[in-house]
Amino acid sequence: MKATGIVRRIDDLGRVVIPKEIRRTMRIREGDPLEIFTDVGGEVVLKKYSLMSELADGADKAAQVIHKLSGTPAVVFDRDHVVAVAGGHKKEYLERRVSPALEEIFESRRAYFETKDTTRPLMPIEGVNKKALTVVPIISSGDCTGAVALVASDDTQQATPEQEMLARAAAMFLGKQGEIA
Repeated sequence: MKATGIVRRIDDLGRVVIPKEIRRTMRIREGDPLEIFTDVGGEVVLKKYSLMSELADGADKAAQVIHKLSGTPAVVFDRDHVVAVAGGHKKEYLERRVSPALEEIFESRRAYFETKDTTRPLMPIEGVNKKALTVVPIISSGDCTGAVALVASDDTQQATPEQEMLARAAAMFLGKQGEIA
């Protein structure tokens, strides 16, 4: 673990404030779930909880299926980074952070579809210059827990109705899996 030099006291209700700098760096927002556990050394650890990371195996299989059916790279995100990839360069995509544009999709809970009229393409992954054809938020128990995206393999592509339906189906499936878990 990395020492920050910041010390906080627990109040009479057992609460401790996570400093703003750490929340910003770790992208911890109000209402985000945190997992609390102890390790063998007796340390108390707070870890940002990700339902999509818990469902990584299912997310990977969903990405593989929609990639095979759509013919384009498929990516599954949690709220912070790429969880699963099929049809793209895994080393290039996995564990990359989501872009601010994708964070806006999470907040609005609205799907995005690339059309010929799209003026500014959505780049869902920080540091990867690939536009999204479709992005559909994953909603589980009323919370946005991530997204499913199909990514263009070239600049001329736009989303087809079939790709839109595949992304919607995968997002709904993963959302239901999250409710079961």
